[in-house]
Amino acid sequence: MNRNTPKRWRRATKSIGKCHSPNSWRSLPKSIEPDDLKRLMRKRFDPKAKCMILLLLRTGMRISELLALKVEDVKIRQRKILIHRGAKNDEGRVAYISDDALIALKNWIEIRDHTKQFLFYSLNRDRMSYATARTIFQSCLKKSYLKKKGYTLHCLRHTFASELLSVGIPIESLQILMGHSSIETTRRYAR
Repeated sequence: MNRNTPKRWRRATKSIGKCHSPNSWRSLPKSIEPDDLKRLMRKRFDPKAKCMILLLLRTGMRISELLALKVEDVKIRQRKILIHRGAKNDEGRVAYISDDALIALKNWIEIRDHTKQFLFYSLNRDRMSYATARTIFQSCLKKSYLKKKGYTLHCLRHTFASELLSVGIPIESLQILMGHSSIETTRRYAR
């Protein structure tokens, strides 16, 4: 591999006696440690941040799917969110809302600007950007003293999958909830 190849894709050349698979550069998905998750959930954040974190954590949505959500896609009475087109597989799916995420969602919908069509928006835009969402999450981590742990928004999705697998959900059901087109992608969480 040449110099322009990202560092995380390069194989370690000084590891004698270790075998490498073709996918050895891929790491297992990183989820948030249970103690860190408790610490994060105990903190008080503004309603937008709390809703954003809980929806990602409890539904397993990708951040791009969350930011593309329109208010009409949220069915509060039925406790579900309609994801019309997946970010990676062009298939729609349904995400179910947990009790704590439902409370946070109701709090956010109550105070949000009702003229905006997207559920999450920025001050001068109709739709929130990924950079804004990341900044909000990083400030929540900082308030929880977890900034140095290296958690990202995508870790919330991995935590969702890990928690469901640990309570015994079948991997085929998890595949549907996560919106994976291949069961092999979902199997990475079972390692």
